[in-house]
Amino acid sequence: MLSSLYRNATMGNLIIKPTYLNKVEFWASTTIFIFAVFFLSTTTTSPTKELFDDANMQFNYYGNYFFPQLIRYITLYLAFLLLNFTVAPKLIRKEALFQSIFLIILTFFVFGTVFGILDTYAKNYLFREYLTEQATYNAMFQNSFHYAFWLMLMFGFYSIIKYTGLYLLENSEAIHSRYRVISRDGLAAFVLWMISMFLLLLINAEAELIAGWGILVPSAIALYCYSFYSLIPLSMSKKRPFIAYALRAFLIAVIAVLPVTLLGLLLTRYEDAAFGISLFNIPFQLLITVPVSWVLFKRQSQGNEELFVLKKELGRSNANLDFLRSQINPHFLFNTLNTLYGTALQENSERTAQGIQMLGDMMRFMLHENHQQKILLSREIEYMRNYLALQSLRTSTSPDILIQNKIEDVLAEKFIAPMLLIPFVENAFKHGISLKHKSWIRVTLHYEQDKLYFDVYNSTHARQEQDPEKGESGVGLDNVRQRLALLYPERHELVIRETLEEFFVHLTLQL
Repeated sequence: MLSSLYRNATMGNLIIKPTYLNKVEFWASTTIFIFAVFFLSTTTTSPTKELFDDANMQFNYYGNYFFPQLIRYITLYLAFLLLNFTVAPKLIRKEALFQSIFLIILTFFVFGTVFGILDTYAKNYLFREYLTEQATYNAMFQNSFHYAFWLMLMFGFYSIIKYTGLYLLENSEAIHSRYRVISRDGLAAFVLWMISMFLLLLINAEAELIAGWGILVPSAIALYCYSFYSLIPLSMSKKRPFIAYALRAFLIAVIAVLPVTLLGLLLTRYEDAAFGISLFNIPFQLLITVPVSWVLFKRQSQGNEELFVLKKELGRSNANLDFLRSQINPHFLFNTLNTLYGTALQENSERTAQGIQMLGDMMRFMLHENHQQKILLSREIEYMRNYLALQSLRTSTSPDILIQNKIEDVLAEKFIAPMLLIPFVENAFKHGISLKHKSWIRVTLHYEQDKLYFDVYNSTHARQEQDPEKGESGVGLDNVRQRLALLYPERHELVIRETLEEFFVHLTLQL
């Protein structure tokens, strides 16, 4: 499972974080540049020395080979960094188009000019092949600008391949959902194949090698995808599933001999080479693609089983979470009913009716919204205001009790887990209100830049020795701590302080 997670994590980095791909490209190009300079430094012979000897011209290793090649490598390396990490991304995002086009044209002319000047040293023997010195310069610079144009064209092909590959990988899930036979791993392999084909064309490899690589690898990718989609699942019910799968793959490879041969003829135009590639395709698929596909399928199946176990554990966590919620709700109902009972004894029916209406809103909230995973933050705030209003009804006749709140309206469509804030307020009323001593409660709520800032202050009073809840903070705060840990790991900050006169709660929540 760790290997599959690593593979998925790497894929995710390539898709979600373009900077990760940039790092890969940077270090790959830097490594190639360092190796090129290293091999240049350790080589004591030049492939052009014989050309100088044939032209009866004096050859200097450093002046006619080493330094021209070193400057050429440096120019290519720096130009790649400029074009790949500055110009191409801006063109894709359609930013600074004129500046990007100017840099492309400037790079082309720098290529042509620098390579032309370097050729006057590295290809000094050409002065013996042309009638005049000007004709030699003309030929050198013409070839250098042709080479510069070819390099720019190759970089354009590379950019097309890279961004096409990134697009395919970014949309791999959508492609897979629509065409089940195409997997994300298959798309990644296809992208790598496109890049490898580009490199083979770039180094001007042999036609047979290009044709073979251009046929064998796509065939392997197609067989891999079809094996995951159909061949292996159909074979799993057999007595010997791997043998059954290998026989099906062998039959497909034999049937593919004719189309592979025709494709080889189109690429090589040689019957022997095309037929040889088609015959080699059979053992290549059976000895490489078939066992690799089987191993990866088995690993994926094992990963799916482990994922199923994790989902079961997650289900248990959700069950524990639901249990914690069920412990909170009855406590609120009993507190509210006690408030209404006290109000009915002290005041007329108008205030009682008002309290009953608020209670109806709160019960409606708990019945219809409290069991949802997330609710609008505005609904949680509305419930809190109803709760504060009900408690204010109960304490309004006591001049020594001060209840203040500064709860801002949140117009943004933000969601929060239900009944997450109320336990702090309920705890403040439970432990901070005394009908015999001066008491106060202050509640503030502020929302800014996807962060919720919630503060609750309440007075504290010494409990009587016979109080059964003395020394207990109640189930509310313990539950809300667990809910925050389950629902907002590393996305919340909870600070609770208590003094002889005051109890303070501060919650910062990243929504």
